[in-house]
Amino acid sequence: MVRRTWVAAAAVTAALLAGCSGPARPLFTGAQDRFPEPVSVPVNLSGAGDPYFPGYGNGGYDVSAYDLKIKYDPATDKLAGVATVTATATTDLSKFHLDLHGLVVDKITVDGAAATSTRQGDELIITPAAPVGTGKQFVTVVTYGGVPKAITAADLGVTGFLTTPDGAFTIGEPESATTWFPVNDHPKDKALYAIELTVPGDLDAISNGLLEGKSTQDGWTSWRWKVTSPMAPYLATFVIGDYRTVEGTHKGKPVLTAVAESLPKGNIDEAMAQTTEITDFLEQYFGPYPFDAYGGIVIDDERVRYALETQTRPVYSDAFWSRGQNTIVVAHELAHQWFGDSVSVDRWEHIWLNEGFATYAQWMWGEKIGVSTIQEEFDSRYRDPGSRIWDIAPGSPGADNIFSGSVYDRGGMTLHALRKLVGDDKFFEILKTWAAEQRDGNANTAEFITLAERISGQNLGDFFQKWLFETGRPPR
Repeated sequence: MVRRTWVAAAAVTAALLAGCSGPARPLFTGAQDRFPEPVSVPVNLSGAGDPYFPGYGNGGYDVSAYDLKIKYDPATDKLAGVATVTATATTDLSKFHLDLHGLVVDKITVDGAAATSTRQGDELIITPAAPVGTGKQFVTVVTYGGVPKAITAADLGVTGFLTTPDGAFTIGEPESATTWFPVNDHPKDKALYAIELTVPGDLDAISNGLLEGKSTQDGWTSWRWKVTSPMAPYLATFVIGDYRTVEGTHKGKPVLTAVAESLPKGNIDEAMAQTTEITDFLEQYFGPYPFDAYGGIVIDDERVRYALETQTRPVYSDAFWSRGQNTIVVAHELAHQWFGDSVSVDRWEHIWLNEGFATYAQWMWGEKIGVSTIQEEFDSRYRDPGSRIWDIAPGSPGADNIFSGSVYDRGGMTLHALRKLVGDDKFFEILKTWAAEQRDGNANTAEFITLAERISGQNLGDFFQKWLFETGRPPR
């Protein structure tokens, strides 16, 4: 994610956000010492075990696929949906939870048999007709609908399902999916997706992944999208409205970019046209692009002042180009396709692995196009006497600071300091190996440190302690 307030005329700059520092970790000498194995605890059906957001996600099962059929009428703002959730029980389940915000459930079946449900806030608690045993795959079908409601986030304003005069769109981190389908809403439970969007025939309905086809009947058009690599729920998106689209292929994979027709043609379209060029540049340093489709979407909405790395098709606010911005933001969101999307965090405290890496990628692209060198980006932040990035430890920022400037800029600076310490060859071997070994999975800081030590042949404990887990400016 890139936030609008971090964009200057020539490049993305640091967000100097106030906040409390995360808890400092003690000094360490080895990865196993500083990150001990978690203690076994009973399964929490109403949470995925993330200490930053205890109510996010659910325990007791692992989702393998979502099949979503969504019909949306902009004239009434009403959504009608059928969600088919295929999962495997990881413990015996006499009941289980899904996350759903605002919408009304009409009917639920589990393995074809009627199930009952209750609601506690955004928790949809389902009791199947018969218990589901450990290791058993089961299929839950939820029929639901109503007028979707957005989520108000203290740091980002409204997120999730947002209506527009001619349609709607969904966007938000760390949560948004709950506003349009029942879901296990945590990045650690990634799944495949089939998304069918049925909308009035004169509108576009664009989502993640591959466009499998579309068909029209009685004035409504159904657009069928397929995501073939595991995806975290917050990365699922769609836009409904009037968009100018450009389609093509690149290296045998489909490319689709879309810009709201209400926006003037010009530098926005030119920036979107560089999507594959930027991706090819990043491939040199990160390894092969991890997905089977490319693209991007630019929305026209004053409520959204940030960009988000929605998988295969990042969503950008037009605010990034309203003052003649260049392609820096595109490089940031495309880097996330490796770091954040393909390799996802297993808990939100590790978000620097997403944002620090994407920030470093934008500096790399900025150096290529002559905006500034990576060293200049590093130096300007290191020397800034008023910077607040030293007040928060990026490796343990606390729930209120996961989008702080420290996570982004100090995260990127950590990578540059690592590069200078181990040398270019080892550094880019670390990045490529990280992306390859963790592809389609979830990872954490301990695993990255272990990898960096393995490839560099150095003990990096003191280095990462100072850069990630302590406040104050580390020595250069």
